[in-house]
Amino acid sequence: MMQNIVSSDNVQAILDRALDAGEGLLRLSPNWVPRSFLHPGKRIRLDPRDYYSYGAERGGIDERWFASTTDAANEGRVWYEGQSFVLFEGQHFLLKDAVAEAGARMIGQAMWEGYQRWPVYSKFFDNMGPIPHHMHQSFEDAKLVGQEGKPESYYFPPQYNNCDNNFPYTFMGLEPGTTKDQVRKCLENWNNGENGILDLSKAYRLKRGSGWLIPPGVLHAPGSLCTYEPQWGSDVFGMYQNIVEGRYVPWSLLVKDMPEEKHQDLDFIVDELDWERNVDPNFKESNYLEPITANSGDGWRDDWIVYGRVDGAQLFSAKRLTLEPGAKCVLNDPGASGWITVQGKGRMGTLALQTPTMIKFGAETEDEIFITHEAANRGIEIENTGSEPLEGLRYFGPNTFDSVPAVGDYKA
Repeated sequence: MMQNIVSSDNVQAILDRALDAGEGLLRLSPNWVPRSFLHPGKRIRLDPRDYYSYGAERGGIDERWFASTTDAANEGRVWYEGQSFVLFEGQHFLLKDAVAEAGARMIGQAMWEGYQRWPVYSKFFDNMGPIPHHMHQSFEDAKLVGQEGKPESYYFPPQYNNCDNNFPYTFMGLEPGTTKDQVRKCLENWNNGENGILDLSKAYRLKRGSGWLIPPGVLHAPGSLCTYEPQWGSDVFGMYQNIVEGRYVPWSLLVKDMPEEKHQDLDFIVDELDWERNVDPNFKESNYLEPITANSGDGWRDDWIVYGRVDGAQLFSAKRLTLEPGAKCVLNDPGASGWITVQGKGRMGTLALQTPTMIKFGAETEDEIFITHEAANRGIEIENTGSEPLEGLRYFGPNTFDSVPAVGDYKA
């Protein structure tokens, strides 16, 4: 468990020292999240003896969250579950408190004025097999229970996918021609054995180095590749599949983020789905992502890996920076980002970068950094000091860029 925590009302002094010492870069501690209803895929570099460090009753750890100021919506959670901590001089303080203390310096004036928080996060999601066909509520539907909606995206990093695990395919959406009555019938059959909702859907094989953009209200049953997932800062969902690999999914996980008086209202539950997007006959063309090079130089390349808009809005995006041995470059981004190193070693400004092989629960690493708006705009020198490529993924918040590629812009 996290030690030496600085309380929110004492953050200013240590934050100022940390920002000065790191020249606007903040070292983050690993942020592990368990899920009671899932089975860890064991590729996120956590020590294999530590996957149940929150207790067996809490379930195994199959997620690591990056630069998060979002709470994990888990029953029995520790008070900071899902929240990222900054590490400086042996002490920890919440990234959430740092943003609250130095908003514009951390995330830029426009984002601070618009949201009063860092409104996005990313994670490694790593499961042994498929998970239930589910959706994340729209902003409108989530507001009914005092929450925010959750569009999300996927990228499958080759470095964290040495094996496929049990089912490297993801069911997404519904077959064109599916009716709401058919989905309603699946809900009626919740307690009568497997409810058959996957019979109404289509699975896509997952490809390392590619990704998807998934709007809210779209059903998806993520497969067993380890996934890097930039997304909106919310943890709402509804599970529409009742049995997965022989494991029963309780009704409560379908309706947990719906108004209590609607928990048995099947028509309401079906209507929370974005019907047109689910039955889109061109679903892959509308949602599939391949990397697009944004910039390159001598021995380095910066690629878009998450891009596109959700309902016309640029809510989040992500890039992949790769440097060959001995190469260096200066990053000049227009806004803050959360960085995770996935291969190699080097440095970012004054901070070391090192990809871990195995991480003890509670141990610190040198692979994760929060790049503040201040540092991003000033420019950051990154150097590969190792003998293999240095690669890092970084994700951005809303409206960081004047423009981003559209889904479908990739040309082979």
